[in-house]
Amino acid sequence: MAKKIQRSAPVAAAKTEIRERGAGPSGGEPRKRYRGRVASQTITDFTTQLATLTDAGIPIVKALTILEGQTRPGPFKTILGDLVEDVSAGTPLSESLAKHERSFDRLYTSMVRAGEAGGVLGRILTRLAAFREKAAGVRAKITQALIYPIVVSLVAIAVVTTMIIVVVPKFEEIFKQSGGELPRITRILLDTSRFAADRWYLVIGVPILAVFGHLTLMRRNRGYRYQVHKLLLRIPLVGTVLSKSLISAFARTFGTLIEAGVPHLDALAIVRDSTANEVLAEGVDQIRTTVREGEGIARPMGESGVFDDLVVNMVDVGEATGELDKMLIKVADAYDVQVDRRTQAMLTVLEPMLILIMAGIVGFIVVALFMPLLEIMSTLGEA
Repeated sequence: MAKKIQRSAPVAAAKTEIRERGAGPSGGEPRKRYRGRVASQTITDFTTQLATLTDAGIPIVKALTILEGQTRPGPFKTILGDLVEDVSAGTPLSESLAKHERSFDRLYTSMVRAGEAGGVLGRILTRLAAFREKAAGVRAKITQALIYPIVVSLVAIAVVTTMIIVVVPKFEEIFKQSGGELPRITRILLDTSRFAADRWYLVIGVPILAVFGHLTLMRRNRGYRYQVHKLLLRIPLVGTVLSKSLISAFARTFGTLIEAGVPHLDALAIVRDSTANEVLAEGVDQIRTTVREGEGIARPMGESGVFDDLVVNMVDVGEATGELDKMLIKVADAYDVQVDRRTQAMLTVLEPMLILIMAGIVGFIVVALFMPLLEIMSTLGEA
């Protein structure tokens, strides 16, 4: 009888903890759950810490409780409290994570579910943490590489706008006082300045409406979204970098899911849902349809027109040797290196192009303003 009481103690403690949180039958109304999104890096750090605790042999409920205790008050601490409640009550961790789909996506919950089914949750969490760190590293490199061109573009827009709105009108007053016919290039500049001053609401409103319309169509119209994504892939330099980054993300995600024991069809469905590019999504749909019919992956990959021959051949070898997951990870690693190199090469070309464009616009304004001034000075000198 004593042994039975001892075995029941953890369950009783868990129920007591749930009641103390206000979620038990005698603890009043269940507290509200946080349904928002948590920062990606926060989820990655949590995954790494949970994997470490689980590998050390600490039960999942205890591990979650430890992590909740060391987390500062805020949205993520609320989520951890929800996880502790659910898992303490007997809910699988994957199901509890799925309730917070805005923070833990389908890829995350599917890998955790596979780890629970195979009894290797700690190892799966370690792989998941490594996957997220690698993906975050690639995104960070691309973001850092794009900062300089964006800053240069913003500075150029600010300089040109200031010159047209503030500087040019002052010169126009000088030109009116001097009289005489102005060069064509100067008249064009003055007309542009007057239009920007008189129709400022159009200058500001039209771009804003265009951006708003574009974002709305991108969100609601799959056909429009597909055409935009297709166009982006055809842009010189940019399209190559984007294509290789998409292939890298596909290979790493698909390979990680297969390595975790997720069936191929389910893994392809998760990859399809996780990609933001409609061209790649359509290609994955074609592959999934063919695989569902009992065929391999390599042939439909080649027929989709999305993947390079190198990727198709490596996948073919991976299927033949039974090491598809390892081959996909190798593809992802190789393409990450190519993305880094291509990004640097693109910036090497893009940076001087932006400077030349900015210099050309400023030069046009300067020439347009100083040509009449030179004529005025020349006339005054002759007088």
